[in-house]
Amino acid sequence: MGRSFLIKKGKIAIIHEDCDPQLAEDKGLPTSAFLVTYKLDGRVCYDIAMANKQVDLFDHYWDHYRYDFMTFKQTEGTRNPKTWDYVAPDNKKKKER
Repeated sequence: MGRSFLIKKGKIAIIHEDCDPQLAEDKGLPTSAFLVTYKLDGRVCYDIAMANKQVDLFDHYWDHYRYDFMTFKQTEGTRNPKTWDYVAPDNKKKKER
């Protein structure tokens, strides 16, 4: 139904674009993630996006959708945003002498 990868646009990052609103119930999302509701071509669409401040999220969607922007609410995510997208480096074995 929609894309589900991280898209960084300025001060916000879109995690899922045009997705099912049930994805917002995932506890693995960061605490700074929001479910954004807006209209596009007469149908209601949902994005899951994150930002450091809610005003950055609002500004982005207001600039793009104006009066078709409906609402946003915080997701059920419980992960720390600083470590949410962290990938641990591969541990290389030390050469034995």
